[in-house]
Amino acid sequence: MERTSKRPLVTGLISKTQATVFATLIGFIALALFWIFTTELATFLAFVAIAFYVLVYTMALKQRTSQNIVWGGAAGCMPVLIGWAAVTNSLSLTAWAFFFVIFFWTPPHFWALAIKDDYALAGTPMLPVVATKSNVRRQMWFHTILMISSSVALIIFASLPLWSMALTILLGAIFAVQLLQLKDGSPDYAKVAGKIFQWSITYLSLFSVVLVVAQLLS
Repeated sequence: MERTSKRPLVTGLISKTQATVFATLIGFIALALFWIFTTELATFLAFVAIAFYVLVYTMALKQRTSQNIVWGGAAGCMPVLIGWAAVTNSLSLTAWAFFFVIFFWTPPHFWALAIKDDYALAGTPMLPVVATKSNVRRQMWFHTILMISSSVALIIFASLPLWSMALTILLGAIFAVQLLQLKDGSPDYAKVAGKIFQWSITYLSLFSVVLVVAQLLS
């Protein structure tokens, strides 16, 4: 893949053995720091996140199923739970709602990237590589609707002010409008996918800012 062609492992700057040793070392250091400075629950969740990403997503799913990023993306949601547990040593509905925001955000985010990127050349069976455009679009809509629903639930569970709910719905509506532009016969199909990918990043960033500001002002 052109996007990853200059990464150290690809270019041979570092070997697989060196990468494995380094990753293992910093993983143990991270867990030790969590154990010393946070809570047992946060440490356990961090361990689960590392193990899940390496063993389940990278080794078991990534090259074997078009749903790789759906389940593998769960590891990317874990920092929400880890952060909550590090402070409270517990997990609440608010934490789980935020987890599911990112869980459902991940597939449309990466599938939009896969439409415009060269995963086929890398032999990675991302959904847009192996499924029809209509199927991809349908699954992107499914996850987007659940992402917006989880975002709304998060505002409710966190008891944040009404204006934050209005902004959350607005951000979700913009996401939906972006997704509406993705049409099978469009000559700008890949270009539109690129815009969805960029907006997905903006969506999560702005939503996070809304959460912080709303909590500070409530």
